[in-house]
Amino acid sequence: MRLWSIHPKYLDSKRLIALWREGLLAKKVLQGKTKGYKHHPQLIRFINFENSLLAIESYLFNVYIEAKKRGYNFNKNKLVLIEPYYNIIPVTSGQVIFEISHLCNKLKRSKLEVYNLLAKINNKEKIELNPIFYLIKGEIEPWEKINF
Repeated sequence: MRLWSIHPKYLDSKRLIALWREGLLAKKVLQGKTKGYKHHPQLIRFINFENSLLAIESYLFNVYIEAKKRGYNFNKNKLVLIEPYYNIIPVTSGQVIFEISHLCNKLKRSKLEVYNLLAKINNKEKIELNPIFYLIKGEIEPWEKINF
């Protein structure tokens, strides 16, 4: 499960679709409707938020909006949220850099044209986040699993 901190606009179609599915799974976990994934590290920042369902719904809403812009037909009825919240969960600058690097490494192997575009953005512009997050200085988040 990967719940990206970066804006879903940076994801290729394969990863955007996976993010939607994984976000819906995360929602079920937070609702207590699954037996597995209860202690998945990607869920920690949602669990630590005062209203984890509001946070994951807001997160998924932004994924839905990006999918809609691309012409995908994600089922909005999977969400109950009417108005999402923004800037409610902090994410560290180190985490954002890690995620961009992680994504670039994946795209370099499969989607070279998307990788080239992202690499240019990474070098020249501020990376946008999923709008539920706000940036703080810091290292990679302690919950991140790093496989080298």
